[in-house]
Amino acid sequence: MLNRRRLLQCAVLASQYALFPKLQAASNTRLILLGTQGGPNVSLQRGETASLLVINDQPYLIDCGYGTLRALIQSGVNYLNVGHIFLTHLHDDHNADLPALLGHQWTQGRIKATKVFGPYGTDKLVQAVNLFNQANTDIRTVDEARSVQPKDLFAGTVVKASAEIIAVFSNDDVKVTAIENTHFPAESKAKIPHRSLAYRFDTKDRSIVFSGDTAYSDNLVKLAHGADVLVNEAIEKEGYRAIYDKRVAAGAYADNPEGVWKHIMGTHSSTEDAGRMAAAAGVKTLVLNHIIPPDLDDSVFIASARKAFSGEIIVGKDQMVL
Repeated sequence: MLNRRRLLQCAVLASQYALFPKLQAASNTRLILLGTQGGPNVSLQRGETASLLVINDQPYLIDCGYGTLRALIQSGVNYLNVGHIFLTHLHDDHNADLPALLGHQWTQGRIKATKVFGPYGTDKLVQAVNLFNQANTDIRTVDEARSVQPKDLFAGTVVKASAEIIAVFSNDDVKVTAIENTHFPAESKAKIPHRSLAYRFDTKDRSIVFSGDTAYSDNLVKLAHGADVLVNEAIEKEGYRAIYDKRVAAGAYADNPEGVWKHIMGTHSSTEDAGRMAAAAGVKTLVLNHIIPPDLDDSVFIASARKAFSGEIIVGKDQMVL
């Protein structure tokens, strides 16, 4: 029996299909926004960053922020079928649910490999996930006579960060390419080997690009050239300082609030930057994602992006299907 909450969820999803019929029609490639929250800011309104491409009924996950496992279940996609995960970078709001997802895949009996692609450190991250789940593995191996071990199923593949477009993965349904974006400034990269990536997925009927977190990036423009859809982070910087200061007053970022503020302002795309990159790349549709702040009216984001981009603009919401 449908309860009131489920009826409301159905109504919301139905309204989303009505709003975007052009993107829905006759496509074998569906984009599902699982989490659209910008930054490591856990809220009850949005999950942290995660997107899903369903290509000929096969799911491909891009980022895995907190709430991803639950969002997959809510979307109706069986998380046991997720065999390919692509991480843009290793900030916690993009990978916090990886231990939960891989752990539950093993516990619920997945016996095929799940491949995790990402920048420097991804291989060690997946090794750490397996170690995090080791006690669960040991107990269930004995109690339930399990015959498959997570270390034989889950492994990370490091994708080289490059200013040129590089091949990451391909099969009969999709070709995945990547390029380094500009989330990490030069002074940071001189001190750490970590990098940040943008991905492009080319299928037989659509091309979809994920910016990852990034300031304005010529590399991203190159990767996204002529794509159907650019999923780009968006921060409305005007007026955000007041919201940030309230968080600091409540105890957030106590170790160095100005250092965090510098990072937020210097390494993320403003909504206008997102529009500029979409225009420069000549994409058809700009989907705003990784939303900061999350509670502004959509019209504010659209107006900012519209300064540079004349194509279709969609402000992302959790569980939106495009």
